[in-house]
Amino acid sequence: MKTLSLIIPVYNEEKTLKSIVEKTLKIADSAFFKENNLALELVLVDDCSKDNSSFVIEELKNEFSNIKTFKHEKNKGKGAALKTGFLGASGDFIGIQDADNEYNPYDYIKLLKPLMEDIADVSYGSRYLKKESRKVLYFWHSLMNKTLSFLTSMVTNLDITDMETCYKLFKKEVIEKITPKLKENCFGFEPEITVYVAKNNYRVYETAIDYNPRSYEEGKKINAKDGLRALYCIFHYGANIAPSFLQFIIFVLLCYLSLGLCNCSFFLISNYTDNSIITITLPFVVFMVTNYLLVSNILFSSKIRYSKIIEIILFILNLTITSLISYGIMFLLLYILDKSIVQYFNMPLWLIVSFLINKMIIFKEK
Repeated sequence: MKTLSLIIPVYNEEKTLKSIVEKTLKIADSAFFKENNLALELVLVDDCSKDNSSFVIEELKNEFSNIKTFKHEKNKGKGAALKTGFLGASGDFIGIQDADNEYNPYDYIKLLKPLMEDIADVSYGSRYLKKESRKVLYFWHSLMNKTLSFLTSMVTNLDITDMETCYKLFKKEVIEKITPKLKENCFGFEPEITVYVAKNNYRVYETAIDYNPRSYEEGKKINAKDGLRALYCIFHYGANIAPSFLQFIIFVLLCYLSLGLCNCSFFLISNYTDNSIITITLPFVVFMVTNYLLVSNILFSSKIRYSKIIEIILFILNLTITSLISYGIMFLLLYILDKSIVQYFNMPLWLIVSFLINKMIIFKEK
């Protein structure tokens, strides 16, 4: 007999928790579960709820023998609760179920099929694949989800329509390998785990699922701040596996952001001092510091090969040497080409050389 374990993170869900648990338990009575000799296990993780969720969890545990419970002594976030649940689950297939009524647990029957037929290692439920009808709610929330899914697909090269979906189902060996690497404690968990799925080249299937979104008045928790964190996580965890052309585009954008900050600091400093050395040196320092922080944390965050001190020294040398090289080549080109043409080569040449040194030497993977 094989078992499906569903992790239910709980934070202040006393109004819906009992009903969704009872609804989820009923899928074990379905014909699909009986025909395939499947068992169901629920793992409830109380993330230090401040309402009566803890009492509801205790009642459910006493009533149903196939429920496991864990509790955090302080609130850590959904991602942390899921990690606790993953480590405590014993099933052959491990998935996620929210404690509200936005999703239909019977959809897990559809998600299970590709894994049981061994044509997939991971199965995602998509709210955006075609279905007959849907509840209409927040446009900007939906747009944010679709944008984040699009960016995730770009960096991972997985054609995923709904990265932010709650319904993610994994073979046990998959989640056992990924869980120790997970760092995100909140909603950044969604892009982070998707990146690790892509990195390990797991086979992924998507299935259309029902979705009945609740409003913020009804207890919806995710917000714009979580969207920004997810955006950061997509590139922080995934940019290092993106195609080289996309990495270069990201690198160029980060460099121009650093240059913008450098120019702002130049104008600010020039208003307070007439010392030309300070006016030139400090903006360059601003550029080096911001460029290092952006490139190391967003583009090459998972490719650290050296100690931090050596990495910083190499980065500074890279900026200095590539600047000297690009200017040297410019002077040589002045003897061959027209000056008005040569000026357009300087920045692109520096960006290309600097990017290659960063990618192939400084931040090369161990």
